[in-house]
Amino acid sequence: MAMTSLKTPMLRVGTAIAGGLVILGAIFGGVRAASSAFSTKTPAAKRAELASAQASRNHDLNLAAASVGAMGTSAPQASDAQVSLGRAIFFDPRLSVPEGTSCASCHDPRRAFAGNHGSTSGVALGSRPNHFAKRNTPSVLYLRFIHKFHLHWEEDAPLVNAYAGFFWDGRVDSIVDLVKQPLLNPDEMNGGEPRRVAATIASGPYAADFRKEFGGALDDPDPNAILKALGEAVTTYLLSPEMAPFSSRYDEYIRGKEQLTTTEAMGLKAFKDPAKGACSGCHKLNDRSPDSKGSLFTDYEFDAVAAPRNRALPANHDPNYFDLGLCERADADYKAKTAEFCGQFRTPSLRNVAVRQSFMHNGVFSKLRDVVAFYATRDTNPERWYKSGTFDDIPTKYRDNVNVEKAPYNKRRGGTPALDDEEIDAIVAFLGTLTDAQFR
Repeated sequence: MAMTSLKTPMLRVGTAIAGGLVILGAIFGGVRAASSAFSTKTPAAKRAELASAQASRNHDLNLAAASVGAMGTSAPQASDAQVSLGRAIFFDPRLSVPEGTSCASCHDPRRAFAGNHGSTSGVALGSRPNHFAKRNTPSVLYLRFIHKFHLHWEEDAPLVNAYAGFFWDGRVDSIVDLVKQPLLNPDEMNGGEPRRVAATIASGPYAADFRKEFGGALDDPDPNAILKALGEAVTTYLLSPEMAPFSSRYDEYIRGKEQLTTTEAMGLKAFKDPAKGACSGCHKLNDRSPDSKGSLFTDYEFDAVAAPRNRALPANHDPNYFDLGLCERADADYKAKTAEFCGQFRTPSLRNVAVRQSFMHNGVFSKLRDVVAFYATRDTNPERWYKSGTFDDIPTKYRDNVNVEKAPYNKRRGGTPALDDEEIDAIVAFLGTLTDAQFR
């Protein structure tokens, strides 16, 4: 997969990531500024603070990644045999230690390639008992539309925005790296050393096909060779047309072949209404175009929505532990100078959201209706969601990063929520139309 980039200095706008994932939990986002009961800084003060911070660093903006005309991750020209090989690897349970856990164990095709692998805590169980993934499993459908990670500052925007990259924190720019991390992670597949992975492939039913496609990678003394080859094989499968089916009732609706029910149509209206759900502000769609690629239901931007703390997660048993998301990217310079990104996670696509088992980056919700209700009432009824009555899964010093300005967040404690129960139910009904045919 080609991973080229173009760099150019530009207005001190942020960090350059010149490499070559969505998806989920920012929904209904907007500019992080101050206008709710939770904020402590004025927009002017926040802009002045950020302007000072931005002036101290002069990095490049990845223009290739940010290009308006870009279509995301380049899909290689792949034969049916190459896609079949990648699929075989994706579903191979022998790659884990102990054997029994494949990529598909967590990215379950019955759940639109998301899932919990039998866990009830909100994040997936690994290959061993009492080992769990750090975050909720995102779907690996529609990966071909994900761009490289990049920063962008709109001319009149008060803040620089981060976009794209794979994983909830956008930390890698290639599916090769996306595949490698859970394969080797001891809390996930626990695949062991690369040579063990190579030996497993060499003894498997697709060994001959692998050697045909990747030559001597199985015998290469460089441990990265087998991981690169394996990742490239899985890439062909994940970027194949079958992994971007666009076969939902919504797709048929925008093509003029299907009608929404009265409730679903009400949900679509509330979903788009900037004074109601305002969901489409981040979960982009174009229901006036028959081209499904205009309705990916994400802008791939990052946002801090202050999901409630998931107390079922083992890491959260430590009251001092917080998953800070975007600002924990590995680049030291990025970590040191982008505190305004702490608490932000990438906006997931809502395609097939109705068949998922858990929601938000930390898997705190198990019901889709609770997610929609959370966004509608987070600021008007915070005690419903937070034991302390305020954001409880982000350190106090980063709470000003939380999105509190645009609907449905622009409400006061005790006020009327942006959505009533009927509208919440209608949005949930509409989201059900986003399920692709094979997952219904």
